[in-house]
Amino acid sequence: MTVRSILENKGRNVVSVLPDATLIEAVAVLALHRIGALVVCDGDKAIQGILSERDIVRAVAGEGAHALDRRVSEFMTSKVQVCHESHTINEVMEIMTTNRFRHLPVERDGRLDGIVSIGDVVKKRIEEAEREAAEIKAYIATA
Repeated sequence: MTVRSILENKGRNVVSVLPDATLIEAVAVLALHRIGALVVCDGDKAIQGILSERDIVRAVAGEGAHALDRRVSEFMTSKVQVCHESHTINEVMEIMTTNRFRHLPVERDGRLDGIVSIGDVVKKRIEEAEREAAEIKAYIATA
């Protein structure tokens, strides 16, 4: 199982934001789409960073409500770890667990091509485990 299998089911649409958007604009987008992170991209969909709920909490905790008027680029994580559709589910799960990420952008040819969340990864692993169990049961039943 690869990232490609996740994207085939959920699609490749990603909610993103420009680096010069304000934090309050980003908060509104997160709330509107009921998501926990935004990929920060330039106009050509090149990944510039990622802004998570955690980043916003740290910004407001450190600077108060004034942080909401500042640019996303000031608070985003700019060293973004990405994956590619050829990564296995286990590889992505290891990256997310080791680095404590809940969202991992998918990149192709230097551009944003999708995103996977820890929920997507867990769902795919459960499906895989259920499929394996069904195959074992079928094998035992025919033996």
